Amino acid sequence: MQYFPVFLRLSDRQVLVVGGGDVACRKVDLLLRANANITVISKELHPHLAGYVDAERIRYIHKHYEQSDLDGFDQIWATTDQRDVNHQIYTDATARGLWVNTVDDPQYCHFITPSMVDRSPIQVAISSGGASPVLVRYIRENLETILPQNLSLLAEFSGKQRNRIKQYYSTVDERRKFWERFFRSPELENITCESELENIFQNHLKNNNSEEQSIIYIQVGKDPELLTIKALRLMQQSEFILYGDDCADIFVDLCRRDADREKTADKLLWSRAGALAKSGQRVVILSTKALDEHGIKVPDAISSGIIFLSAQDAC
Repeated sequence: MQYFPVFLRLSDRQVLVVGGGDVACRKVDLLLRANANITVISKELHPHLAGYVDAERIRYIHKHYEQSDLDGFDQIWATTDQRDVNHQIYTDATARGLWVNTVDDPQYCHFITPSMVDRSPIQVAISSGGASPVLVRYIRENLETILPQNLSLLAEFSGKQRNRIKQYYSTVDERRKFWERFFRSPELENITCESELENIFQNHLKNNNSEEQSIIYIQVGKDPELLTIKALRLMQQSEFILYGDDCADIFVDLCRRDADREKTADKLLWSRAGALAKSGQRVVILSTKALDEHGIKVPDAISSGIIFLSAQDAC
């Protein structure tokens, strides 16, 4: 991993942007959204930035860069059109232990800015470490189409209910299961206001005893990219992963990160899954074999409440 992904709180940080052109405009726009305290140093200032100065949203110092300009700042952005000046800023900031970003020059950066999908307070960041900006943009465009615009409303509403939900569910596990059911509600797709969310929320509280399938059997192949959306969703909802001897690690890695996982001999998969299900856990079994190779008929599995995705469905 070339870069460690991290989200920074800048609302109480002093940020210096050296340079006043087009590049500085883009960075200042982002930094203002994060409520940073911004100072711009430059002999020339873009009209867009001048508007921020007039509105007293940023501080402007009309001068050429000097090393002493770094005093009192927590984060530095080098955005000038002079490569040697940007590199000098990097050297000076590094000597002082300051984080610096030299725009469009990853070798002279302590951090880089990813491409972002913003549904504040939900944020998704994508980066290739500077290797393939076009690919990153393609991924972001795809995520923009997947993540609904009302995600912000949903995140803010659920955050307000954290204490309220504790009145109904005493354990973390119970609360997690409730939220998973709630977030999967198809009604959430079209909500536009908090009152609509409240109605859906109350309905889920009133029907909090609905049972879910506890064992999911997914017959995997060799190519993880052929897994269906349904299979991936069920793998992400599982609490315990059982996988057979010949199941590739990549399929296990695609399952929920905090789920318990256990490699189990094929002849013991079902007895182990049954014991876990009786204890109230949702179990996913990953195997390259079809159900009948385990001696289980599909109709019997379905009647027993087992979700079965065949090789044709899952892969």
